[in-house]
Amino acid sequence: MQTMIFAIEEINRSKSLLPNITLGYVIYDDCSISAIASKAALALVNGEQELIEHPECKGSSNVAAIIGCTISTSSIAVSRVVGTFGIPMISYFSTCSCLSDKQEYPTFFRTIPSDKYQSKILAELVKTFGWNWIGTVKSNTDYGNFGMRTFIEEAQKLGVCIAYTESFHRTDPDRKIKKIVQVMKEATTKVVVGFLQGGDMRVLIKEIWRQNVTGIQWIGSEGWIREDIFSHEESGRFLAGAIGLTTSRTEISGLRDYLIKIHPSSFPDNTFVKTFWETLFSCSLMKDDTTKTESSPFQVQPCTGNEHLDGLENAYLPAIMDGSSYHVYKAVYAVAHALDDMLSCEEGNGPFMNNACAHISSFEPWQLLHYLHSINFTAHTGEIVYFDEKGDPVPTYDLVNLQMNLEDRLEIIKIGYYEGSAPEGQELVLNVRDIVWSSIGKQIPRALCSEPCPAGTRKVSRKGQPICCFDCAECADGEISNTTDSTDCVKCPLEYWSNQQKDHCVPKTIEFLSFQEVLGCVLGGFALVGVCLSLCATTVFFRYRETPLVRANNSELSFLLLFALTLCFLCSLTFIGKPTGWSCMLRRTVFAIVFVLCISCILGKTVLVVIAFKSTLPNNNLMNWFGPMQQRLGVFVLTFLQGLICTIWLIVSPPSPVKNMTYYRDIIILECDVGSLKAFYFVSSYIGLLSTVCFLLAFLARKLPDSFNDAKYITFSMLIFCAVWITFIPAYVSSPGKYTVAVEVFAIWASSFGLLACIFAPKCYIILLKPENNTKKNMMNKGSSF
Repeated sequence: MQTMIFAIEEINRSKSLLPNITLGYVIYDDCSISAIASKAALALVNGEQELIEHPECKGSSNVAAIIGCTISTSSIAVSRVVGTFGIPMISYFSTCSCLSDKQEYPTFFRTIPSDKYQSKILAELVKTFGWNWIGTVKSNTDYGNFGMRTFIEEAQKLGVCIAYTESFHRTDPDRKIKKIVQVMKEATTKVVVGFLQGGDMRVLIKEIWRQNVTGIQWIGSEGWIREDIFSHEESGRFLAGAIGLTTSRTEISGLRDYLIKIHPSSFPDNTFVKTFWETLFSCSLMKDDTTKTESSPFQVQPCTGNEHLDGLENAYLPAIMDGSSYHVYKAVYAVAHALDDMLSCEEGNGPFMNNACAHISSFEPWQLLHYLHSINFTAHTGEIVYFDEKGDPVPTYDLVNLQMNLEDRLEIIKIGYYEGSAPEGQELVLNVRDIVWSSIGKQIPRALCSEPCPAGTRKVSRKGQPICCFDCAECADGEISNTTDSTDCVKCPLEYWSNQQKDHCVPKTIEFLSFQEVLGCVLGGFALVGVCLSLCATTVFFRYRETPLVRANNSELSFLLLFALTLCFLCSLTFIGKPTGWSCMLRRTVFAIVFVLCISCILGKTVLVVIAFKSTLPNNNLMNWFGPMQQRLGVFVLTFLQGLICTIWLIVSPPSPVKNMTYYRDIIILECDVGSLKAFYFVSSYIGLLSTVCFLLAFLARKLPDSFNDAKYITFSMLIFCAVWITFIPAYVSSPGKYTVAVEVFAIWASSFGLLACIFAPKCYIILLKPENNTKKNMMNKGSSF
């Protein structure tokens, strides 16, 4: 009130603002009660003549503008009353966001920011400190209800959950206040956002003190983060560490000296000054008032008149020099500048009908309302003052922290600020290091319903609980999460797999039969052994090529068969090692051609045995049709057909290396794709056909005389050959990964060993160990056997 009077008197003394115009005022006390505030507003609207006591005040008795009210509920009631008459109303402390609705409150302005901004800032603070599980307490008034509703909406957008929401009014029964404190005491979170008015907070703190509830981290609205709330010593340990918003304090030049000089003698008819003085100095300005009052057991002494405020400066000034005083100051100057703009209007260029101007001595309130919408001036403090389309100012706040000083009293420490006119993203400035928390330390309290899910896990919501309450489930194989509190796991790329911690994708293990592993070495070793044995047999046959045994078994086909067996053992080596384009083509085609060459030689030997027996019969000259040239031609033709098929295969769709990722999820099997399935089937069928024909011929010739028992060994060798490759099929299909190739290699050299052992081992045995049987006579002896 005194700041308003100070501002009016300062304007009246000004020669640049409203020259030759004197502002007057009428003051009502609304007692923070909406009904009284409405009654006062009606009295102002009625323009009662007795309100103008000075004869020098001329003009309309209607009030030009209203400064107030303090609480939002009263401002709502008054604004609805005066809005009908178009009377502007500028509040310095009503922050309810509902008052920004111009359809409901068309004449309402304010110099304090709307709770819409405050609620957003509080939500940002909660998120900044990493809290997602908080309690809320609000005043059951328009201020608390609208402010908390906006806060919860903003907090939920940021992923913050509300553990509980309590609402009360200072006039509620004690049992309700006790229940609210009990809820706070038993809650799983100790962070509480209080959207409360000062009177409600005082009631709540008293109950908290009675129940001795400590450790609560308060986040407060500007409605109660003020000195008068925690002036009592018992409140200190319950509010220490509280963080909140206050409107920015601004030094008003000359106001301090003005307030210090206030004395009842200067305001003999001012009831407010009288009440203030008596309360501050605990005395009575009525000299005969020395009796006890019903409300106090102590006797009230009369004031001496020698009391002065300068002795109470430290206790008095901080309590009234808060941000609201500056908002009052701005409100008065806003009205003055609107009137000054009205005064400066030039006839014919006015904003009203027919370009008319309003006359300062007989204007209507709605005309002043027009100018208030467009004011834009720089206050003495340097701040630019204007109202937006909703009648709100640019939001500015100080972020404060309640800390205990050396005298064990709470004091407000500024820890940051919010500047609404700053660039986006730079409005909020906060120095976390200067904060002292409720636990009397620098460690930020934790307020989480569930601990954060580490990387490698994902959040799983708990049924029937808020989203902030969840369990952590490990990501499935092949999926990862590399951030904390991930809601989903991400699948790894096709050629990658999750590591053991499930927080990174690592390349899948590439598997193929390698010479560097034991299995590859063993298979390669057996193949080389087979090559050596084939060469040894070749050496033996070459050295004893003139002996009857070698000559009788068609040495040319024998040498060609040994050469083919050597190639069979060598081609198995192409299946070992990393598959490449060349190795895939070689392993399939060389294998197919060499095996046909091998079987063609055996088929030639079998046919030769059968024809040799038939040629011993009278008048049979079959040997003339199956001489050496025909044998070579037969082997060449049969092998050439396989080579032709393989050539077409390589031209149309050759085998190529592929990455098989279907058998194992975490292993890539590097293998050779057959390319053209038709060509593969033709090649395999051709080998099978020749093997079957060879086996049947040898089987039919098994009962020939002992002199021609080579057919028996061929039968055994083909039986082993066919058995190996028949059993190979199910083993090949059921073997995983590199073992598929291992089975194929085993089948190649197993069948080759079978042919080498059955066809050449008995002959080498006779040549080397039974040379006496290696004679032409013995060969022609039907009773002999080799």
